[in-house]
Amino acid sequence: MSAASDHTENLALNYLLTASSVARPSVWYVALFTSDAGLEAGNITGECNGTDYVRKTVAFTVTTNSATNNGAVTFDPAGSGGWGTVTHVAVMDASTSGSVLFHGAVTTSKTLDENDTFQISDSNLTISLN
Repeated sequence: MSAASDHTENLALNYLLTASSVARPSVWYVALFTSDAGLEAGNITGECNGTDYVRKTVAFTVTTNSATNNGAVTFDPAGSGGWGTVTHVAVMDASTSGSVLFHGAVTTSKTLDENDTFQISDSNLTISLN
């Protein structure tokens, strides 16, 4: 993933540079998007929303300066009408609504027609801090 959201950057600054308490999510979710519009600012406008679409939980393994998904993340088959062309993914702090934590473009966009699935293989979702 290419970017931490403004929300994540503000959480990090508050945690590291103030005495403020910062709430940490206990579960993380992957969301699929058909554009990157609004992801940086957390204005979620391009998230897939077709029949049977739901965000999926994800766990991470952290190594030096990066984290990767621990286990495959598999979305259910797209329902009637499909979900459009997935161009971006984001790690979210809630199963619905919530805040964008990290976001980035997928390597290869994928059109999800009815009954198509989307999967992120084990260790294929990488978040780096450089």
